[in-house]
Amino acid sequence: LNSDTFAQSSNAVSTGVPFLLIGPNSRFAAMGETGTAIADDASAMHWNPSGLAFQTTGTEVNFTHSPWLAGLNIGDLFYDYVAGRKYIKSINGTVGASLTYLNIGEIIVTDETGRETGNNYKAYEMAFDVAYATKLSPSWGVGITTRFIYSRLSPNNLQVGNEKGTGTAFTTAFDLSCMWRPQTGANWLKNKFSFGLNLSNLGPKISYVDAAQADPIPTQLRFGFAYDVVKSEFNNLTLTADFSKLLVNRYYDDANQPQSDPFYKAIFTSWKGGPEGIAKTIQTSVGAEYWYGAPRLIALRAGYFYEDPSNGNRKFVTLGAGIRYSVYGFDFSYISAIEENHPLANTLRFGLLVNF
Repeated sequence: LNSDTFAQSSNAVSTGVPFLLIGPNSRFAAMGETGTAIADDASAMHWNPSGLAFQTTGTEVNFTHSPWLAGLNIGDLFYDYVAGRKYIKSINGTVGASLTYLNIGEIIVTDETGRETGNNYKAYEMAFDVAYATKLSPSWGVGITTRFIYSRLSPNNLQVGNEKGTGTAFTTAFDLSCMWRPQTGANWLKNKFSFGLNLSNLGPKISYVDAAQADPIPTQLRFGFAYDVVKSEFNNLTLTADFSKLLVNRYYDDANQPQSDPFYKAIFTSWKGGPEGIAKTIQTSVGAEYWYGAPRLIALRAGYFYEDPSNGNRKFVTLGAGIRYSVYGFDFSYISAIEENHPLANTLRFGLLVNF
């Protein structure tokens, strides 16, 4: 039992709770799903928690809403994300917290004849994160996140063959990350370039019915680069690129039963297939963001996301815009899928932030 149908991940390697891979921020979503090297708002807890280390002023609350998988025409399927962060001088770092909620919708229960039983229920998945990030030097930041994951695909007891279980599951995970934003050096580098790396969803498997066939959670390696090609008083243009790979290894044992390595082993065993095979498992995205104003006022964004046909075959163009006024900000993003009738086609995300 899993929820791959309802999440963004469509990789050839399936996992449990793939909703954890959904990019929560409409700003970075509009830039081709890139954000690992920027991560300069409260949603850094998803893209790169170490980005919080460079956010040392004020307090921010960031909210995103999306009618999810618009291409499937499921009216009650939606995704919500809320995050907050605050710098605390006494602990020399920034703390953050976030809540992710995927509403899968109402599940209609029928009997063996196909008639509704009246025992319909709502299915959903959610995760609560707590993060801490600090600077090791003016140019280097590190961060760690602890994640509590709850999946409620059914409130009822389930039976698969001779095995009985429940339609709900719980597990935990953590992220490790770093970011380099050079504050010294050549003029073309300092305060213009950034590099980020995030190893996310490190944790035990999640199971509903058979613990022996538990699903691995989507452990993922993300790294990215960003560069300000234009940086002046009124005009700023940033180019960014992200690369990500699922660190999950699934296989069949000698009895032809599906198995998967624990996360601490899969970090190494998932790199198989030679250079060409590994390259096919890496998702690539690029994006651009233009800001006008002093301070920043209006933004235009665009990006492109690519996934190899043998590992999900997601290919789409992203567009978006944003505005800032006083302590408020509003962003939106739009996915234009290249493939016809793709479930992600016409997906919208709306974001609101308040920076005190």
